[in-house]
Amino acid sequence: MQTTNGHPRCDGVSRRDVLHLGLLTAFGLSLANLFRLRGEEDPREEAGEKRGDPSARANSCILIWLDGGPSHIDTFDPKPDAPSEVRSQFRAIPTSAPGISICEHLPLTAKVMHEVALIRSLTHELGNHDTGTRFLFTGHRPTPALDYPSLGSLSAHAAGFGGALPPYVAIPGDAVGGDSGAAGSGHLPRAYSAFNVGPNPGRVPDLDPPEGVSFTRGQRRRDMLRKLDAFSRRVEEGPATRSRDAFYEQAYRLIASPEAKAAFDISREKPAARDRYGHGRIGTGCLLARRLVEAGARFVTVVDSGWDMHQQIFREMPDYRFPGSGKLPSLDRAYAALITDLRERGLLSTTLVVLLGEFGRTPKINSLAGRDHWPRAGFVCLAGGGVKGGRVIGATDVRGEAPVDRPVGPPDLAFTVLKLLGIDPGPELITPAGRPVRILSEGSLISEAL
Repeated sequence: MQTTNGHPRCDGVSRRDVLHLGLLTAFGLSLANLFRLRGEEDPREEAGEKRGDPSARANSCILIWLDGGPSHIDTFDPKPDAPSEVRSQFRAIPTSAPGISICEHLPLTAKVMHEVALIRSLTHELGNHDTGTRFLFTGHRPTPALDYPSLGSLSAHAAGFGGALPPYVAIPGDAVGGDSGAAGSGHLPRAYSAFNVGPNPGRVPDLDPPEGVSFTRGQRRRDMLRKLDAFSRRVEEGPATRSRDAFYEQAYRLIASPEAKAAFDISREKPAARDRYGHGRIGTGCLLARRLVEAGARFVTVVDSGWDMHQQIFREMPDYRFPGSGKLPSLDRAYAALITDLRERGLLSTTLVVLLGEFGRTPKINSLAGRDHWPRAGFVCLAGGGVKGGRVIGATDVRGEAPVDRPVGPPDLAFTVLKLLGIDPGPELITPAGRPVRILSEGSLISEAL
């Protein structure tokens, strides 16, 4: 069985096919080549072109992905009146939003639910981890005929590469399969895949030039490459050659910009801030995500693995063994801290925060005291970025088996996220094979959240 960040997932999908900054060994040329090689795959437009809807409600998005499939019944859709074979062992507690109750192991989250639009009717039919993840990350049902770009890649495509920070960042570096997985660029050029921070979000490697390589030397290399590219363009002019300089400029700006490097340096945070988010992987990831969107990143994915609980779910979710051992307390601390921190910094109104996993879990508890895959019912939490909090959208039946009100599918969620970011889901993109493909082929706005 393969593992992800130390946590097993039952389908055995490997997540290590990834290129991150720690592999780069030379200043300027190596990082530039990463962007440059990706840029050459784009035959359609010059990098850096700005697109999007000026009426966008959100400038950026943080997507927190609970990899493995979190149980909706034991988190955000408690069923206290369900039969014993369904009912959670956790109590339901009231929240800051009147009439909304959630799991007792999310007390800090309960205090910020007035900021959250809670969708309790997420539903689809794909109960495999990989296909379910791809469906949620892209808004398209997976097909072997074509890889679709993730929402993060679509956001990067719309934003372009004008800033020092990459527009799309994945935390940690192997987030949901890397560029070849659900979070990848699909049929878009690889330039629009996520910038991977490496396996440890608390320490992003190699953002400084190697010892003995100065910025003066890097500038000379930069000038030399510009001259070579000028000669290249005289031989063959086109969108691909024009894009290369833009990708080189992004690579140079990232390494040369003290502000960009500082955004990745979580050690600059005060100890109180670290404690507020928690020192685990999800807490560190959410704190880094806040730093990145504050510095101008467009889309940041934070992946927390370990939610595939086929056994002993009531021991794995709380701090049953020792403080910090459970998934719920770490999530509770990180998520509530992120929402509160963004609000205090004046960033919540322009930062969309999305919390979800690939599906829910079976209402019936299995013979191993766990819950199995259940795509028919799940949850999504939306906050900030134009979302009106303190409300519930949709409902499942008394057993939590299926929606009985306002079913929401992955295309609807993708449509809503893109619209909030000012991206029109309707236009067509052209694949490398020349095939026109709509950004989204189905889905509609979740207007109740706005």
